[in-house]
Amino acid sequence: MAKTLTLRLEDDVYQLFADAARAENRSIANLIRTAALTRIRELQFVDDYELAEIRASESLLERLRRGSADARAGRGAFVE
Repeated sequence: MAKTLTLRLEDDVYQLFADAARAENRSIANLIRTAALTRIRELQFVDDYELAEIRASESLLERLRRGSADARAGRGAFVE
């Protein structure tokens, strides 16, 4: 079920959102939702360049494989 969120913006920030939304022919709510989701996804996942670096590092890949195997086997502990 969708939730409603109230967001307080200064006039100049609101105008930036309104102008950007109008330029893309969408509502301000849709613009904010899309921008927030895009940013969250960017922070959660690696980009193509980072992934290429990871795949190029055999020592890192081996450590990831061992760590994954250890996790599946229940070895180790989470550190907070």
